[in-house]
Amino acid sequence: MLWRTTRFDIDCSLPRVMGIVNCTPDSFADPPRGIEEAIELCGRLVREGADLLDIGGESTRPGAAPVSVDEELGRILPVLDAALQLGVPVSVDTRHVETMRAVLERGADVVNDVQALQAPGALDVVAAHGRCGVCLMHMRGEPQGMGAEAHYDDVVREVRAFLAARLAAVAMCGVDAQRVVVDPGIGFAKTQAHNLELLGRQPELADLGRPLLVGWSRKSTLGRLTGGKPPAERVFASVAAALIAVERGARIVRVHDVAATVDALAVWRAARPQRG
Repeated sequence: MLWRTTRFDIDCSLPRVMGIVNCTPDSFADPPRGIEEAIELCGRLVREGADLLDIGGESTRPGAAPVSVDEELGRILPVLDAALQLGVPVSVDTRHVETMRAVLERGADVVNDVQALQAPGALDVVAAHGRCGVCLMHMRGEPQGMGAEAHYDDVVREVRAFLAARLAAVAMCGVDAQRVVVDPGIGFAKTQAHNLELLGRQPELADLGRPLLVGWSRKSTLGRLTGGKPPAERVFASVAAALIAVERGARIVRVHDVAATVDALAVWRAARPQRG
């Protein structure tokens, strides 16, 4: 399956690793990071084997305070400019229409939206661009209070229905399906039980016809499952979750720990039965 983006067609026939670059002072999983540190991180993640980078300037952890578009752009544009020189696709993690427009004008390859382009005007920006890649993620509510929205009769069925509806909405705006991937939004308006149900029944999401992007990296569910480890000590659990997700059909894994994930996937690929 191809994922078409501004500059690259990404072959998702084998799993791809998306390296996370947080340009925020309040990320749940990273220490505060300024522009120079973020630029250095981009280079390091590519050297470690990241297939693409995802740059974010606003934390969407539970309870995170929103930031203005000007502040978000001030954090990410210098990092985006540097990352675009590294020879890999570059995604920008944003839910703000003005930011989407600005980063696409700058040359970003992908818009990664935790609200699945539901903001007024978001679909128009992506459709007008004509080429950029899109990631549609499932989340309920706003980051500040999304925990109160974690109520489902059947979380997998409801997440799948939401993603299918957003795929249809994007198609109605003339966006080619090959430009789109979907993300179940692990940890976004979901309890630990919901997250594990989504992983256990992930094949039900992987048959939507578009590549599945999954982000388990350093999530709080992994901390609870491993005895309360803080985010920096969740590397092994994160790699395990990424491998399970890939085994169950994920095509892109969004991770902080690129080198460890790349090594684990190398072993996974070598151990796969040979076809043909």
